[in-house]
Amino acid sequence: MSTIVINPHITDAEWEVMRVVWANGRVTSKEVISILKEKMDWKQATIKTLLGRLVEKGALNTEQEGRKYIYSTNIEEKEAVRSFTNDIFDRICRKNVGNVIESIIKDHTLSFDDIQRLEEILEMKKAFAVEEVDCQCAEGQCDCHLHHHGE
Repeated sequence: MSTIVINPHITDAEWEVMRVVWANGRVTSKEVISILKEKMDWKQATIKTLLGRLVEKGALNTEQEGRKYIYSTNIEEKEAVRSFTNDIFDRICRKNVGNVIESIIKDHTLSFDDIQRLEEILEMKKAFAVEEVDCQCAEGQCDCHLHHHGE
């Protein structure tokens, strides 16, 4: 599978389609429709439109086999998720990253293996930890102590 360097912006609806293709590798529009029609209560035309948009954006490949079109991804799921999470963290004050990660961990069910991996990563991160994370927001973009007006 070839991958593209830059991940296109994928909407929430398109993300649902991508999950089907990631899970199945190569799929027909009929298979995508079958999976999403019930879950999302979408019409066939909506799903075909989303497939078309993802092909236009370069997120999906399409090839014709007889009368069927087969879809496969140009973007690995792991890289798309990483890009998505980086985008989220780029939108918040760096001083809040730890709080956001804490909330994510508190709000979601984790397996023992997940917890083990997180503990190992945190142990490794300790070697490079800083006393305080620097804020890189412009003045007025956050409410951390570095950017209070009138100080």
